[in-house]
Amino acid sequence: MLAIAIGPSAHAADWFYLGTWKLASAVVAPWADPDQMPNVAERDQLIGKTVTLTRTAISGPKVFACKGPHYKVSDFTADLLFQGAFEEMRENDKSVDPLKLAASLGFTGTSFKTLETGCEIDWHFVDTATVEVALDDYVYTLRKQ
Repeated sequence: MLAIAIGPSAHAADWFYLGTWKLASAVVAPWADPDQMPNVAERDQLIGKTVTLTRTAISGPKVFACKGPHYKVSDFTADLLFQGAFEEMRENDKSVDPLKLAASLGFTGTSFKTLETGCEIDWHFVDTATVEVALDDYVYTLRKQ
């Protein structure tokens, strides 16, 4: 019985990403085709909306919604951010530096906490209250509420 009482508080830090996040801004992703503008209308519809992560679901705009997520927090290097988009850019152009691209989006250091959800979108933490996600050639910034 004691282990059950201690269990949830002992794991509270493991669930730091749970809660409500607001889509605060978006920038065109570094990997986007410069000759083709991403969907501005979709971006504008998402900005200001909230996404809520609970242990059993992700709710919010349809593109984020997910029942039964399988959360896993990992440490990613810059080349792995945004499902390897920076590494793919480097493969196509050896002068591309994934770490500099990450820094241009606000990331600091060389290792970045990433929440894999088991759904469509991975959450990359700039800090404990700021996340960046990739969606349709935009990088969206979400802030914890």
